[in-house]
Amino acid sequence: MAAPGYGKRSAPGQAPRRPETFVHLPAREAYIAAYLDRLPEGAAMDVKTLAKELPYGQQALRTALNALSQAGHLRRVREPVSEDRTQWVFRTYFSRTARDDAWWKRFLTGDVTPEQEAAGPSPARSDAYDALAALGRADARLALSAADCAALEPLAAEWLGRGASRADLIRQLTAGLPPDVHSPAALTRTRLMVKMPPERVMPTGSRLMECTSCRTPGRPEALSGGLCRACHGDHEAASRPPSVDVRDRAAAVRAASRAGRDKFLRSRKR
Repeated sequence: MAAPGYGKRSAPGQAPRRPETFVHLPAREAYIAAYLDRLPEGAAMDVKTLAKELPYGQQALRTALNALSQAGHLRRVREPVSEDRTQWVFRTYFSRTARDDAWWKRFLTGDVTPEQEAAGPSPARSDAYDALAALGRADARLALSAADCAALEPLAAEWLGRGASRADLIRQLTAGLPPDVHSPAALTRTRLMVKMPPERVMPTGSRLMECTSCRTPGRPEALSGGLCRACHGDHEAASRPPSVDVRDRAAAVRAASRAGRDKFLRSRKR
């Protein structure tokens, strides 16, 4: 029986399993990912359980899971047991197909549809960019250049991320325009900021993402690669070799310790 805190759940729409599926990962992470991929649904994925089955210690496994999270293969999620029960559990969603942060955010909020899965990777042009490009067709006074669309894309993406549809965005930006618009890009930017809809409140019972390393809950956009900002720093620091200054300082401390011990022994002999 899987531990409820780490029961495996498979992400939807994964590519078929192939020998080269995890070749982009380092050897240790690829080995662990292949093992996780073959675990049945609900199997425990905590480091203590994995350490009993794999030839790695708990710290090595914890580091590897963080790396797999950053590579887009897993996310740790807090969610209710079922719709009719208020008990919350902690599960790890695994995907043999690497996903970016945007995909995991859509999955977390229930916006991943079979059509999106069948379509494969996201196109180079985002929905936000396309909505801005369509403004000129809706009203010629807000015709934007490609450079304008690229510059305003983050603001439009924030609208869509807060639940506004493409039609909502176009309607709000083109409503009540003055007779003459001398700078469509400037006016669009102002309207995007002033009319920005409020952030969506996650409904009761929805999933809540957690940091893969320390389990701190947070919004998907705050957990880049599935890790919080603090654990990103710890992970990067752990992956860097010790600096020369640190080694020199450690050598100096050892030398001082030996000198103090020798001085003490000489004083005892007198």
